[in-house]
Amino acid sequence: MAAEVKTLAMRVLDQQEIPYEVLRFSEEIHDGVGVAQATGTDPSHVYKTLVVEDAAGGRRTFLMMIPAESELVLKKTAAALQRKKIRMASLKDAEKRTGLKAGGISALALLNRGFDIYLANQAAELEWIVISAGKRGINLRLSVADLMKITGAAWLDCC
Repeated sequence: MAAEVKTLAMRVLDQQEIPYEVLRFSEEIHDGVGVAQATGTDPSHVYKTLVVEDAAGGRRTFLMMIPAESELVLKKTAAALQRKKIRMASLKDAEKRTGLKAGGISALALLNRGFDIYLANQAAELEWIVISAGKRGINLRLSVADLMKITGAAWLDCC
């Protein structure tokens, strides 16, 4: 039997000896609600990663991990980040800046790449979370505490 091909996110977790569970589903599914349905996971535990840009002339890019069923509130997020204005990166820009395809963007695959990483406050109530493994069709289930520790993410009131 062939060895399982690991994503960069999995290798990072393995290196840090952080336990996780791999959830596989169709690569045609690009949204968190679809991931929840396909994997039988409570949607409140599935988080999507959004790429946000400083719209006030800065080149800063932020990764926002928010619940799959939630929407990022740009004004609220800008205020929390102490920025004049932010905007969602276009699909093309998000893929270009991260090097990952939409539906497979993962903070775990983008460590040490200069992104500020944030996790929505709602996750503070959860023991575990499901996020992308850095490739469409693969998500990872891990503890919120481990995710915060390895990504250095900050909590943010943004939804």
